[in-house]
Amino acid sequence: MISVDAALGHVFDLIAPLPVEEVPLAEAAGRVLARPVAARRSQPPFAASAMDGYAIREEDARPGAALRVEGEAAAGQGWPGTVAPGQAVRIFTGAPLPAGADRVVIQEDVTREGDRIVLGAGFDHGTNIRAAGGDFRQGDMLTAPRRLGPADLALAAAMNLPALPVHRRPEVALIATGDELVMPGETPGPDQIVAANGFGLKALIEAEGGIARLLPIARDSEASLRSVFALAEGADLVVTIGGASVGDHDIVGKVAADLGMAPAFYKVAMRPGKPVMAGRLGGAAMIGLPGNPVSAMVCGHVFLRPALRAFQGLPKAALPAARAPLATDLEANGPRTHFLRARLTPEGLLPFERQDSALLSVLAEADALLIRPADDGPQPAGALAEYLTLR
Repeated sequence: MISVDAALGHVFDLIAPLPVEEVPLAEAAGRVLARPVAARRSQPPFAASAMDGYAIREEDARPGAALRVEGEAAAGQGWPGTVAPGQAVRIFTGAPLPAGADRVVIQEDVTREGDRIVLGAGFDHGTNIRAAGGDFRQGDMLTAPRRLGPADLALAAAMNLPALPVHRRPEVALIATGDELVMPGETPGPDQIVAANGFGLKALIEAEGGIARLLPIARDSEASLRSVFALAEGADLVVTIGGASVGDHDIVGKVAADLGMAPAFYKVAMRPGKPVMAGRLGGAAMIGLPGNPVSAMVCGHVFLRPALRAFQGLPKAALPAARAPLATDLEANGPRTHFLRARLTPEGLLPFERQDSALLSVLAEADALLIRPADDGPQPAGALAEYLTLR
């Protein structure tokens, strides 16, 4: 067995960032920006009013000053003249500041009668002007790599960028294995269960920007498994679920080897999830996950999510771990890294009493995977511990 960190390093060795493609800005949400892009214009492109009020000259900004209103400036429709001493222009938020003006007095600090205004005694002494280029200037960069979120897309739009260069989304072929499995909605036989792992992993993959292909269930025969492997052609990553252990019916490793898989590792010192394998199968990376549902999902967080990020050009790194105090005492851990399903409570991390790797109901209630390092000693309540966020 190898450590979790060593196994993840081997997974990264199988992965290179995928090619770059241009996508319209409206379709770039959640994609990973592949290279920096430059703003095509400044924002704001002109000095603009930050408030509704009156644009005046600084020399006229004194309590009791009486000024004549010469016109009006609105967003998208500026006033074409020049503000002279003793003059003012009615102005609205976002409108270009007229020439000659260098202050906006907010409307609450002004008394108006007809075309004449009088500044109040306690008017706001701020300029209330947004300087040209105060947000960003033409040529400023949106840095990469980054996962494009709502704020990034708003910024790119303001930079006048109609399309962005992003890494292609990784295609992942999911292969569940086992005679005991039927699809949801089917009627299981007396010795069968409903296949659940693939649907959880599909959601996990898609949340990380991947495209998941849920292939037909491979039965416990070499012929069936070979046939389903053939359907994975063209995938960037092949993920098998179950059949990776050493039982008489666990044939994934053998069939993959017969098909030319170059192995990277087999078995990881972790709980749950020890029977994990990885390698290269043709042009695709391959990861074999355990069949127990919680084991498969935990391995999905530990291995698949970082792998998918690396495919999209993000740094090759484990998921960032947060820290929180323990809400209860913990006994010493054994020789494998243990990912305990836990709740985040006001008192801290509270592991569930039941940690069986078949209990999906517990995983669905968990907020976190509490990480117990291999050979970690007893830990008292209040001690800080690392965890991966599940929500």
